[in-house]
Formats: sequence, structure tokens, C-alpha cells
Amino acid sequence: MTKFRKTICAILLLATASLSVQAQNRPAVERYVEQHRQEILSELVSLLSIPNVAADTANIRKNAELLGEMFRRRGFGVEILETDVNPLVYGELRVPGASRTILWYAHYDGQPFDPKLWKQESAFKPILRDGRMEDGAREITDFLTLNNYPPGARIYARSASDDKSPIVALLAAIDALAASGQRPASNVRVVLDGEEEAGSRGLLSSLKKYQDKYRADMMLVLDGPLHSSGKATLAFGARGIVTLDVTVFGPKFALHSGHYGNWAPNPAMDLMQLMASMKDENGRVTVEGFYDDVPAFTAEEKRIMASVPDNPKELMQFLGIARTDKVGGSLQEALQYPSLNIRGLRSAYIGAEARTVIPESAIASIDIRLVKETDPDRMVRRLRDHIRQQGYHVVDQPPDDATRAKYPRIAMLGSGSGGATFTGTKA
Repeated sequence: MTKFRKTICAILLLATASLSVQAQNRPAVERYVEQHRQEILSELVSLLSIPNVAADTANIRKNAELLGEMFRRRGFGVEILETDVNPLVYGELRVPGASRTILWYAHYDGQPFDPKLWKQESAFKPILRDGRMEDGAREITDFLTLNNYPPGARIYARSASDDKSPIVALLAAIDALAASGQRPASNVRVVLDGEEEAGSRGLLSSLKKYQDKYRADMMLVLDGPLHSSGKATLAFGARGIVTLDVTVFGPKFALHSGHYGNWAPNPAMDLMQLMASMKDENGRVTVEGFYDDVPAFTAEEKRIMASVPDNPKELMQFLGIARTDKVGGSLQEALQYPSLNIRGLRSAYIGAEARTVIPESAIASIDIRLVKETDPDRMVRRLRDHIRQQGYHVVDQPPDDATRAKYPRIAMLGSGSGGATFTGTKA
């Protein structure tokens, strides 16, 4: 979902600033959006209407083909770069006399989702609301036939903000330059990833194969949130990630709580206590050494972070929270540290499916966000050591009967995907 006008204008400002000899100012960009809003919106809706979960390879291919055609219409040379999984879309626009090359990265796949949670016919049938759905905004019907929209209008569709709108905005920036008689000051290269939300395996495995296509003087990544101020933003870096699952085991099969409650250990309770041991009441990670790799901020670094125009009170109100974690003195400081996040929990049943059972296991899915000083393997070792310190025998596969009989507490760590931390410029 995305707030259409503000998002498009912000990314257009960034795109034109880096593409053009003389960056267009905000009024010029906004005028272009006003005059061409319907066609920009129509192109975005067409792209959003194609399902794009990475595992849906047939529709991923349709996305790639449509994107290739969209770039060809702007004069790009386009190739579909095959990988051992999903394809990459590569485009190149050469500018006579240009002395530098800018490589733009974005992704066209989206995260898996639960269709039942969407308040519309389909996550891939975009709708427009006159504001935020959470605030009771109404749907605007037949919106593609309109020329004007409410200032707070938002598109609701899968991957509308992450990450298809930035792709369309980049193309609109190319169009805006052409409409004003300008051309990019740099050669433009674009690589669009079809599996970013699933770990970018194809991109990573094919870096050597396609390395000549990725050569550039600068790389800009179009995959980040709009700043709460609504201003165009450049972030000089991107946190990495490592993911893993922690499974805690109880009895070999579910037991009736009326028969075995107070006697058989409950793995869901054990897991909650284990997860709670990893953070204190202020949200700081208690895993030994978790923050040790990050040096103290210099006075200049503190000055730069303080200059970011965050509005904590306004952001907290928008998010509906009355407190924040105390890892850093501000949002910007907090982002400079690694984070430990429980992204999902599962054990037995809830709601209408709830049963009076002691479950056989409980699982927590964790992501650790990395900064440039943190090594992913070292961070996972620290977490593993912490689990052992809580009295658990750690395994990498489900325990057999002998292991169950020997150890009173057993936890299995299953590693997931990971990505390195990058420093540079992220748009």
C-alpha cells in the first residue's frame, strides 16, 4: 500500500536529481505528476495486478516480461537475465557524452501473505482509498477514470510500496526529463530482482556471471520507506539480516492438559521464557556481546543523526504506541545497532481451533538485523551460547528418544537466509 502522490513525488525528486544535468525542483516534479497522474497510476496498477510471490514462478516471469516492455518503451536496452531461480530484469540507457554510470536496484517480488487478512477482493486487484484504511478511509470506485484524487489517497495492493511504486516512479522520472527536453547526465543501468523477499539467491549466485552489467560509478537502491516528514531521503547504507528458527520441544505428542497439566512441561511456556530472557524491560538485547562490535558514536556522528528531521511524538501517534525501546537515544541512533526481532511464533492452536492440549513443540522465527561492524556467524554463535546458558541442549535436527531422555531442555536452531550489510547510498 502506498500514499500515491507523496510517494511518487518523493522518488521522482530523487530520480531526477541523480539523472538530470540540472535537478528539477519540487514544483516542477509536482506539476508533471499532476499532468500525468492518470497514466502513471494506470501503469502502476497494471504492474500491481500480476501476482508476485517469489515461489509463483509463472507469474514472476509475467512480471519480468511486463517490466522489460515498460523499460523498452523508454529507450532502454533490455535483457532478461536467467539465474538458477527467478530471472533478473536488466536495462541500460546509454547517454552520448556521459562520463559516469548509475546503477539502480529494485525488486519486483513481494513477501508471502495471508489472503484472508486483506480487506478487498484480492491483494492483486488494487483499490484506492481516500486515506488510511486504519482510520476508516473509504474506497474510491472507478479511480482509474478520475483526474483528481484526495490529498491523502492511498493505493492498497501487494507490493504497492515494497517495491513496485519506486520502479514506476523511476520510469516517470525518465519521462519527466524527456517532457522537459532534458536527458540524463549519466548512463543508466537498472537491475530488478525477482527474489529479494526470498533471499536474492538468484542475484547472489549470478554476480560473477553478470558482473560486467553491474559495473557503475554509483549504485542507488530503491527499497526503503518514505521518511515520516514526507521529504525525499537518501540513506547511506542498508542493514543486513540473518534469520533463524528456534524450536523448543515438549512431549513427543500433544497431551490433554486435564490429564497432564502441572506435570508434563509445556514447550510454549518454555519458549516464551527463553525469548523473554533475550531482552530486558527497555528492549535492550541481553545476549552477551550483542552490541560489543559497535564503537561509540563520535560527536560528528551524533550531530548528523540529530539533524535528521524525525518527529518522535508524531511518529508514535501514527504507529499507535506509547513507548519505544531504549537501545539508542533516538530512532536514528537505534538504527546504528544490531537488532533482535521475533518475527513470528507458533505452537498448537488458537481461537476457534483452540484445544486443551500441552503442545509437543513451539517455534519462534527470529531475524537479527546487522550493521557493518557485525559478522552474521558471530551473532548467531552469541545467540546459540545464550540459549545454552539458559539450560538448553542445542541440536540442529529433531531429537531422538535417547536425546529426549538425556536432556531436560532441548532447543533446535535452524538457520535461514542472510544478507550482508552494505554501505553506500540507499534511496
